[in-house]
Amino acid sequence: MKDHKQPPKDAYSLILEAMDLGIYRPGDRLVESELAERFGVSRTPVREALQRLETQSMLTRDGRSLIVASLDHNELAELYVVRTELEGLAARLAAQHATAEEINVLREMVAEDRALLGDPGALSRANRRFHKQIHLASHNRFLVQQLDLVHRHMALLATTSLAVEGRGERALAEHDAIIEAIAARDGDAAHDALKTHISRAFETRLRRDAVAFGASAG
Repeated sequence: MKDHKQPPKDAYSLILEAMDLGIYRPGDRLVESELAERFGVSRTPVREALQRLETQSMLTRDGRSLIVASLDHNELAELYVVRTELEGLAARLAAQHATAEEINVLREMVAEDRALLGDPGALSRANRRFHKQIHLASHNRFLVQQLDLVHRHMALLATTSLAVEGRGERALAEHDAIIEAIAARDGDAAHDALKTHISRAFETRLRRDAVAFGASAG
């Protein structure tokens, strides 16, 4: 039987994945030689990947060093505005185009994710898989590309709103509502349910940041 191996990931994808997993966080310095050693690749593709990430505003300059960028309040708000609209559109299209198998996969994801409550990091990764599945169920390649770009920048957030007590349970309930609207082929309801879900996540993040700021100011 032929062994179908996955093609090796390039330096750009490896660095992005490390940022997504929190190995490199906002403010961390990325050193070309260290990255090449970590990923077992030569320095040339690493250098090219770093230049590409800087162009995409994923990295920023600190003197001669490149560090993982962070989002200020206005940038965060701008990101969530775009994410909310695009995710809502993806849900609307998924209600029109998702296959029965894709809807079943979404349901299975939520059922499995309940076992992750209490582990914000794992739940955050599962949450990204869930949203990616909705993007794919929209069956619109251009929308998927734009959402990939938006979610790439979500890696610049140092923490997840799912770490706030009770948010994980509420998020999964919101996921259930999104799925049921998609399954009912109700595009308006799916659109509204997903936009509400993103809005509540943003509110949770803003409240947590306000509390953290108050604590540091005190």
